Amino acid sequence: MATYAKTILSGSTNGRGVLVNTTSSNTCVVHTGSTNTSVQHEIWIYAQNTDSSDKKLTLEFGGVTSPNDLIEQTITAESGLVLVIPGLILSGNSSTAPRITAFANTANFVTLHGYVNTIS
Repeated sequence: MATYAKTILSGSTNGRGVLVNTTSSNTCVVHTGSTNTSVQHEIWIYAQNTDSSDKKLTLEFGGVTSPNDLIEQTITAESGLVLVIPGLILSGNSSTAPRITAFANTANFVTLHGYVNTIS
């Protein structure tokens, strides 16, 4: 029988939001998955934009290959929490733990909040 445990994103400090502080690929780590191949992470991420103009957010889900690993969404100005990752699964990898990284067209305005359901 599978076990579930709800945890914070590994890129978060004590459950706080993860500031997307870069405009470059593969630099802002939002979450790192497991190195155990029998563990899956169900990821839920919400974004907010505190600026007065829209921001393009790019999430690199498990890799940086375009277009396979990229999830792009425009986060409207001064928006509340917008769902950007709706429970997608990140599976464990024994050689390299899979990661979710993020960048935006302008740094320091988009913040990511969320949680992980660890399934083992």
